[in-house]
Amino acid sequence: MLEEKYKKLKVLYVEDQELIRVNAISYLKRFFSEVYEAKDAFEAINLIEKEHPHLVITDIKMPKLNGLDMIRQVRKEDKKTQFIVLTAFTDKEYLLDAIDLGLVKYLSKPIRHETIFPLLLQCAKNCLEADSNKKFFDKKSYFNLFESKLVVDEEEIKLTKSEIKLLELLCRKYPNIASYDELQDYIWFDEYMSENAVRLLVRDLRKKLPKNSIKNISKLGYKIEIL
Repeated sequence: MLEEKYKKLKVLYVEDQELIRVNAISYLKRFFSEVYEAKDAFEAINLIEKEHPHLVITDIKMPKLNGLDMIRQVRKEDKKTQFIVLTAFTDKEYLLDAIDLGLVKYLSKPIRHETIFPLLLQCAKNCLEADSNKKFFDKKSYFNLFESKLVVDEEEIKLTKSEIKLLELLCRKYPNIASYDELQDYIWFDEYMSENAVRLLVRDLRKKLPKNSIKNISKLGYKIEIL
């Protein structure tokens, strides 16, 4: 089993065959608290943009768009997400493409526990140890994206679930603005997001951050200030 600190790895599994996907999701949920699934590449791309998984495990041969082309599209904007590619193919062309896309591993099916578990552990360690996880607001204050932990003057500050979601979105969007539509999708999901609810959430989070860390961009959204 994985150590508790690694369980926060967000994993997305992409597979068009339902039985394989269901079994894989069941297996992954034994180790990780947040596991997502997609039946095709387009659904996966939407989930990657919305949920920002640390690791994506994907089949190559899928309808509409194959796994490598999906990764190629994601890589235009995202160089950090880790990918493990699964396939029944052994074609060298696929292998060269996989290497070129900076994947963690290219695995031939069928996949066994003793093969994939060490890779899951490697990916979790990579995320936990990555310096890029820490977003500093000043020299003594930062938010750890992997651990969802806010530290101010060496003291961990307790955050609500909504505050964590807001801070995650702001940090991931930096240096760009997190729009109101993105706030709605990422924090409130299918619930209605009122202007007052946004203001209250931002107000409460500001109290826990260094002064002027969050800026309101009129009619557009909010932006975080990071060193």
